[in-house]
Amino acid sequence: MTRISISIALLLSSLSMSSTSYSQDDLPVLEGPYLGQKPPGVIAEVFAPGIVSTELWEAFAIFSPDLNEFYFGRGGGKYKEPTLLVIRYKNNRWSENFFSLPVGDPKGAPLFSPDGKTLHMGNWYRERTSSGWSEVKNIGAPLKDIPIMRLAASAAGTYVFDEFTGQEEISTIRYSRLVDGKREEPKALNKEINSGKWTAHPFIAPDESYLIFDSEREDGYGGSDLYISFRQENGSWGLAINLGEDINTERDDVYGSITSDGKYMFFHRYLEGGTADIFWADAQFIENLRNR
Repeated sequence: MTRISISIALLLSSLSMSSTSYSQDDLPVLEGPYLGQKPPGVIAEVFAPGIVSTELWEAFAIFSPDLNEFYFGRGGGKYKEPTLLVIRYKNNRWSENFFSLPVGDPKGAPLFSPDGKTLHMGNWYRERTSSGWSEVKNIGAPLKDIPIMRLAASAAGTYVFDEFTGQEEISTIRYSRLVDGKREEPKALNKEINSGKWTAHPFIAPDESYLIFDSEREDGYGGSDLYISFRQENGSWGLAINLGEDINTERDDVYGSITSDGKYMFFHRYLEGGTADIFWADAQFIENLRNR
């Protein structure tokens, strides 16, 4: 599948409403933070090779804010349709089973609110309750009818999101703030963000100090690259800075996000044959570029 078709296959597929487990008999014992994986350096590395990143298609990786749940999409093999999976940390080890997350029928890639109480999925979301996740809910006006691929929320409740038009060349990142408890009409971010081709998949820092997104641009490495922009003193967004060859390649490097402890960036890279792997890298580049 192409980048577009496999993304939409995941975004539009109906995911299991049960918590059926999928046995992984050869899964090693995983202890410690981040599935017990050795932390990466500044050069992006495949995350959990042979465990999470396999010969199949894996993408859309996120950790919950408490770092005790790891969510990712997988397609291929027995997963006839791309499926969202979660591995949980319990009793001092990561689960030996994969569980299909009961997220209903989302139409967007998953991303947590900073407090971990909401799982956003484009125009849809679920709220965490004492007994698990709530039923899927529509985000409502004024974003209800916008075809969103990825929506990110700041601690203040600002939404930053993209809009899928069905055309690879066109995608716009917009924002919507909470003003006096009411959500304002969406507005497009400035041209520093909305330039180039296929500008999409935003992640906003909880304090709104920076924005990570991907885009195809003349200063890129071939496909979609990951960029960062910092909030300026006047409230505008600064120049889009390419994250460089330690992160980006000639392939499509997309869907970047930063863990709640600020230590690592996760993203996925599309590979030959329509597959994808999950990568991670030290997030020190944020402060290095902020101070530049």
